[in-house]
Amino acid sequence: MELIVDSGVKKMEDEAMRKNQTLICAPIMADSVDQMLILMQKAKISGADLVEVRVDSLKSFNPRPDIDTLIKQCPLPTLFTYRPTWEGGQYAGDEMSRLDALRLAMELGADYIDVELKAIDKFNNALHGNKSAKCKLIVSSHNYESTPSAEDLGNLVARIQASGADIVKFATTAQDITDVARVFQITVHSQVPIIAMVMGEKGLMSRILCPKFGGYLTFGTLEVGKVSAPGQPTVEDLLNLYNFRQLGPDTKIFGIIGKPVSHSKSPLLYNESFRSVGFNGVFMHLLVDDIANFFRTYSSLDFAGFSCTIPHKEAALDCCAEIDPTAKAIGAVNCILRRPDGKLFGCNTDYIGAISAIEEGLQGSQPSISGSPLAGKLFVVIGAGGAGKAIAYGAKEKGARVVIANRTYERARELAIVVGADALSLDELSNFHPENDMILANTTSIGMQPKVDDTPISKEALKHYSLVFDAVYTPKITRLLREAQESGAKIVTGVEMFIGQAYEQYERFTGLPAPKELFKNIMSTY
Repeated sequence: MELIVDSGVKKMEDEAMRKNQTLICAPIMADSVDQMLILMQKAKISGADLVEVRVDSLKSFNPRPDIDTLIKQCPLPTLFTYRPTWEGGQYAGDEMSRLDALRLAMELGADYIDVELKAIDKFNNALHGNKSAKCKLIVSSHNYESTPSAEDLGNLVARIQASGADIVKFATTAQDITDVARVFQITVHSQVPIIAMVMGEKGLMSRILCPKFGGYLTFGTLEVGKVSAPGQPTVEDLLNLYNFRQLGPDTKIFGIIGKPVSHSKSPLLYNESFRSVGFNGVFMHLLVDDIANFFRTYSSLDFAGFSCTIPHKEAALDCCAEIDPTAKAIGAVNCILRRPDGKLFGCNTDYIGAISAIEEGLQGSQPSISGSPLAGKLFVVIGAGGAGKAIAYGAKEKGARVVIANRTYERARELAIVVGADALSLDELSNFHPENDMILANTTSIGMQPKVDDTPISKEALKHYSLVFDAVYTPKITRLLREAQESGAKIVTGVEMFIGQAYEQYERFTGLPAPKELFKNIMSTY
């Protein structure tokens, strides 16, 4: 009895905490009805609001008894979809049998059925006006190639509405992250319940921000990778990573702009920190091809702040109306804020994060006259991109003698001239050891997942370094760091830089002091 009361109280608490009415729907795809029933229980436990029964995934299907069983034994409301191959599904059989099965689902008590726009006339004719009052009709359209213009999307929604749909659904494909803006525009102005998704990694925003823009539901998978359409997050990530139930019209949008970007732990760090203090924001991965186009498209105050990573740190400078003097001197930006006038302000927290982590790593050394253990040290920076510039600048500021090594010598030389350093090509680095006790900082993506066996320097050369730092933090211990440790050097991981640079970004994003212990605890498992 106690358990029932407790779970009831928990449910009431969850409902009380819920700030939006957008539903989470878990697609159920399995070979058999029995397997589907197991997945339905899993969906209930995971926190989904309803399930989409993908009838086309069943290896054998006996319509009346199977639909009856699935409806009666499902612990959640049901949406029946019987997707044909011509609309991206698995069913390749007779069309009338397919539509009859959907009609049967309606008759037997399904809460929703999904009928494709291309089939709706035939379906309506077969109904003869006998539509169930309980069952809501979703009429859907899927575009696996692109996202049409706003005008074309508006016309599509009008056609779906005119077909008798209770709920409009369309899914498009993101060729660029800016495609999602047109879908948000349609969603926010829709006068009818609407499900609007943009498929693919570049469309992830459309799936997370449904509650902000008024979408009827979003889809969340039960397992990573087991998706019914490209780019679906898991139910667990929607609820626990993105705080989906707390999102609403006033939620501020933050994100990390990069390419690639899905490896970044920033959403984990910031969203948990936002939740811990009740800050109304959400932080997402933003896979961006063209940063200038991104900022032109997402120019509203809702898009409030951004971390910026490879390869956009230098191009981001040109997007900012105001740039912090240090970032200007470095020539790279890794944090961008939207001012109240809508203009962008750029700054650089990379060098603070990296240099402070390296100094802490060296603290065992005798403090030098300037107060920094870096003063007078020979400091080799691998990479001449945004992070390389930041760390070279920071090391120089602390009195180190800086050497830039890069795949293309010309890039290394350009940066060396700006910073007041020497330059090498990366090929020369393994034979470069004018002295011992040098410091090495890798700022490239060499060694990052999935290419974890790559390293920028031979193990033999590492014996000349007293400390090695790697900006890569997926994996935490890269091949470079493992071999440096084996060679007797102290190591500083990219996680330490990541946490260090995130402190200042968090404070700039929220106006609140960074929860440093929470940051360390979150990242300690990685």
